[in-house]
Amino acid sequence: MIRKCTMRQLGLATLGLCLALSGAGCGAGPEGGSSLSGQQSSEPENQSASRNPEDQEGASGESAAGENAAGETNPKEELSEEDLYWQQVLSEFGDSPYDLTAALTEPALKDLCSDYFTLGVGINGSTLENQTLNMPEYMAVAKRHFNSCTMSNLMKSAYILDQQGSQKSVEEGDGSPVLSFAAIDPTLEWCQANGMRMRGHTLVWHTQAPEWFFREGYEENEPYVDKETMLMRMESYIAQLMTHVQDEYPGVVYCWDVVNEAVDPDRGDPNSYFLCRTENDGTPNPWYETIGEDYVEMAFTYARKYAAEDVKLFYNDFNTFQIPKRDAIYALCASLKEKGLIDGIGMQGYWGVDYPTIGTLETTIRKFGELELEIHITELSVGVVKEDEKSFEKQGQRYGSIFMSLAKLDTEGGGNANITNVTFFGLIDHYREGDTTNSRLFDGAFQPKPAFIKVKNMLNALYKKE
Repeated sequence: MIRKCTMRQLGLATLGLCLALSGAGCGAGPEGGSSLSGQQSSEPENQSASRNPEDQEGASGESAAGENAAGETNPKEELSEEDLYWQQVLSEFGDSPYDLTAALTEPALKDLCSDYFTLGVGINGSTLENQTLNMPEYMAVAKRHFNSCTMSNLMKSAYILDQQGSQKSVEEGDGSPVLSFAAIDPTLEWCQANGMRMRGHTLVWHTQAPEWFFREGYEENEPYVDKETMLMRMESYIAQLMTHVQDEYPGVVYCWDVVNEAVDPDRGDPNSYFLCRTENDGTPNPWYETIGEDYVEMAFTYARKYAAEDVKLFYNDFNTFQIPKRDAIYALCASLKEKGLIDGIGMQGYWGVDYPTIGTLETTIRKFGELELEIHITELSVGVVKEDEKSFEKQGQRYGSIFMSLAKLDTEGGGNANITNVTFFGLIDHYREGDTTNSRLFDGAFQPKPAFIKVKNMLNALYKKE
């Protein structure tokens, strides 16, 4: 059960702290508090206010007491309101088993690239009980370094559709699907209270969509409904979800992945101009089975109908760098753009330390840039198998190379790609038992990894404008 907390005043109306989010205390982790481990950062602790060497004790022209040549005491540099706020946040975790000093005093990554794009983080978890929202340390560090977030699972239809309610709707003669927002409201509430914006993920996807949603009477073993009925259900689902989010949490969700992973050059419909996905690992794509390839365009049509004026609509997919898939996505998005239905392309970033090549990624981004749509790098996750210094250093170099490329490809850097968001699909390694990707910027103990340091240095060198 989510526990709300009051805003802590620091003498500033704009400063609020809402970190005690779970019945578990500061030391509780997701999934029953499973132990998290990780290496300690070798980087020196970042100081919130640097000092001029001439101000240090024993410097020329200054006495040991800190007086200048005229005998006047040099006043200490005052901490900024931002520094005071984060000092207060850090003090809240005095009893935490994790040392958050480095995580909460390193320069905020989001501020280093704010002239280019927003920086996002995944809020992980597959249940209300094991989601990282329940871990105050996770959310504090997320707030420090990111200004956008994505729910990695709980905003998908499998967690929102109510089967019993939908069946009752049929019995009463309506037939519209019934939705429950219990899985998403706690995170939306946190975002609203903490000034965090969200990428809505996702409205229509063939996976994590319950089979019964596509069947007569909302019964899993019944035949598929006809196209007209499924279009009604699709529109109702999109309308209810978008309206709830926009009415209850205005301004929080600034874009939606309307359709996820609908292009399949290997096993897609060869008669479809964008090679529409027909199945996934042998399981039929229920959207295609009930509606056909039109399901993609219709999803965007309904999303545009119900989206607030400033909410952007995206198509999101993986392996976008593979030429057949890249070209099919280009064709799909070009068609949607011509009809005024799409605002951007989401490129999932499940990339290795060596593959694909940076040149291949750059070619893809330039290609999509030709459409003059926004580009989001979504679900950025560069994983390594071994948890050793060499592997983590190589991972850091890879992240650095990615951000170096994005800087020159973005319109702000002289390129043709309007990159408006980059989202890491998580914060810490081993956030749950069985998580072995080692793809995050922080280790399981919230210590910055070499990847964090490399990204920080790259952003500071290439993105921060004076």
